[in-house]
Amino acid sequence: MATPKSFLCISFYHKGVEFLQGCKEAGNTVYLLTKKSLEDKWPREFLDDIFFMDTDENSPENFSNMAKGLAWLMRSKKIDRIVALDDFDVEKAAFLREEFRIPGMGQTTARHFRDKLAMRMKAQEAGIPVPPFSSLFHDEDINRFAETVPAPWIVKPRAEASATGMKKVYNSHELWEFIHGLGDLRHQYLVEQFKPGAVYHSDAISFNGKVVFCRISQYLNTPFEVAHGGGIFRSATVPFGGKDDKALQKLTAKVMKAFGMQYSASHTEFIKSNDDGKFYFLETASRVGGAHLSDLVETSSGLNLWYEWAKVETAMANDTIYELPEYRNDYAGILISLTKFQHPDHSPFDAPEITWRLEKDHHIGMILRSDNRERIIGLLDEYAEKVFKDYHASAPVPDKPMD
Repeated sequence: MATPKSFLCISFYHKGVEFLQGCKEAGNTVYLLTKKSLEDKWPREFLDDIFFMDTDENSPENFSNMAKGLAWLMRSKKIDRIVALDDFDVEKAAFLREEFRIPGMGQTTARHFRDKLAMRMKAQEAGIPVPPFSSLFHDEDINRFAETVPAPWIVKPRAEASATGMKKVYNSHELWEFIHGLGDLRHQYLVEQFKPGAVYHSDAISFNGKVVFCRISQYLNTPFEVAHGGGIFRSATVPFGGKDDKALQKLTAKVMKAFGMQYSASHTEFIKSNDDGKFYFLETASRVGGAHLSDLVETSSGLNLWYEWAKVETAMANDTIYELPEYRNDYAGILISLTKFQHPDHSPFDAPEITWRLEKDHHIGMILRSDNRERIIGLLDEYAEKVFKDYHASAPVPDKPMD
């Protein structure tokens, strides 16, 4: 019989409520570390206690303060597992696991799911295709990259999520101008070749070192286009059993194995190059995808990734078997956009395929479901045109990714 465990969850963004629920319903003691400004947002019925820190910075000083706080807590409360619910908290959880010898992903493995340079180096080492890239450590390496890899290039922060902080450059002068502008922070960035193509995302659950569930979808506007071009965010499930689905199921499993994933939710992105038709690895994260992609997956499959992740963590903590529930294979699509209206009128979007609507000021969003993928794509195209014409607004690139 499983023994209840104590989980410390870390999230400095309001997300993952279903994880807390699943963890609590499995009989565990659930603690949460978050920031004070979010205190009233968390459902206390799923929490045994809640703790606060003033800043979410991944700095040595903040890590030291976290360790002191957890050391004090553990004098009276046992902590069996630590789980980061947001991308920016993965490093915090890994540090605390190492410091207090708590099972789970350590700092070296966590780098593969947070550091875009580490990701590319590990993927390349494992024979997984990646766009040509270079660190920004050594001037000669950068010049060699610029001389041998055709432009345009993208300079990316190593530790941000989604398309935050990226800069597209078209020649070596622009590249060096941007690098010089980074000053002492340049080592925190990398440069890689920009490969035009369709971007796909893989949303998966791993248990005992194997991917046990994986849903493949395609962005109809890339995250970079949305963040930097004021686009409309859209994604849709790919044809089940099709060429893209099969290829990315295999690539996802290969990435998880190479990166040392043992158990967690994950969100991985690939690009299908327009030049050669091949898939290239872009990035991965040991978390549930943001921007309501978990709702997209749930609409398609019936599985809530947050809730299943909590069951996986509980099973691992108790050395028991996680059993994946039966799931559906329906086609689903999502559309989200900023709008010029605080409370936009949803009535023009009345297709019976709509199963979910985004209720958020200055946003309009919906998820559709059907057994006919062409119907989903047709509605997403029709509604994107309507949103762009009558509703759409754009905003500066955010400092933080879309929740």
